[in-house]
Amino acid sequence: MIHCIKKRILLLAILCAVMCSIKAQELYVYTEPASNMPAHSISAKATVKFIKEVQSGRIQQRYTPEIMLGLNKNWMVHGLVSFSNMYSDKLKWESVKTYAKYRFLSNDEVHRHFRMAAFAESSYSSNGVLYDELTLEGDHSGIQGGFIATQLLNKLAVSSTVSYLKVFSRKPKFLSDSYPYEAFNYSLSAGYLVLPVNYTSFKQTNLNLYAELLGQQTLDLKRHFIDIAPAIQLIFNSASKLNIGYRFQLNGNMQRMAEQSWLIGFERTFLDVIKNKR
Repeated sequence: MIHCIKKRILLLAILCAVMCSIKAQELYVYTEPASNMPAHSISAKATVKFIKEVQSGRIQQRYTPEIMLGLNKNWMVHGLVSFSNMYSDKLKWESVKTYAKYRFLSNDEVHRHFRMAAFAESSYSSNGVLYDELTLEGDHSGIQGGFIATQLLNKLAVSSTVSYLKVFSRKPKFLSDSYPYEAFNYSLSAGYLVLPVNYTSFKQTNLNLYAELLGQQTLDLKRHFIDIAPAIQLIFNSASKLNIGYRFQLNGNMQRMAEQSWLIGFERTFLDVIKNKR
C-alpha cells in the first residue's frame, strides 16, 4: 500500500514538473521553441502532410514518424524518416533526418521566462532538386543550423528562429545553375493557451491556438517566400498531443511544389524512461 502511494506521488510530481517546465503554448506546430522536452523522456510522433501540386493539381501526401529524446534539461535530439508520393507515382521511403538542440540560456520567473537555444540538423533524401524552395523535410539532402529565442508571458508565448540552410541534393545536369542551394530561413511564432482557464488537474484537456510566419530567402538566386500557418492543438492528460495546421503563402517569387498544405500530427510522451547513470 505504501509503495503504491509513493508511486502515485512520484507520478504526480513528474506531471507537475512537466506542466511547469514546458508551457503548453510553446509546443508550436511548425517550429521548435527554445525550451526542451522533459529530461529523461521519450516522445513518439507521427505527422502527415497533404499538398495540392501547383502544376498537376494532384493531391500528394508525406508521412513522417519521429522519435524525440530529452537527454537532460539542456539537450534534446530527434530522429525521423519520411515516406511520400510527392516525387513518384506511389508512396515510398524518401529521407532520414537527425536534429539536435542545446538550450544555453534560461531566465525564468513566475509565469514568464526567456530562453535561447542553438540547433543543428542534417538530412539525407533520395529526391533531387526540382523547385526553388529548399527544405530538409524530405525534399533535399543537406544541413541546417541556427538559433531560437522564446519569450513566455503568462498564457502567451512568442518565439523567433533564424537559420542557415545548405542542400547537397543532386540537380539536373544541364540546369544546375537554375536552382538555389543556400538559404536563410526565419520564423515568428505565437501561441496562446485558451483552455483550461485555471489548472486543477493534469487530466484537463488543453486547447492552444497558434499563428506562425515562416519565411525563406535564398542566398544565391535571390528568391523568397513568406507563409502564414494558423493551427490548433489539443493536449490530453499532459502526455498526448493532437496538432492540426493549415499553411499558405502570403508573398513570394519562388517556384514551389505547392503554396498551401494541411498538416495533422499526433504525439505521445513517455516520462522518466531514460535512466541516469551515476
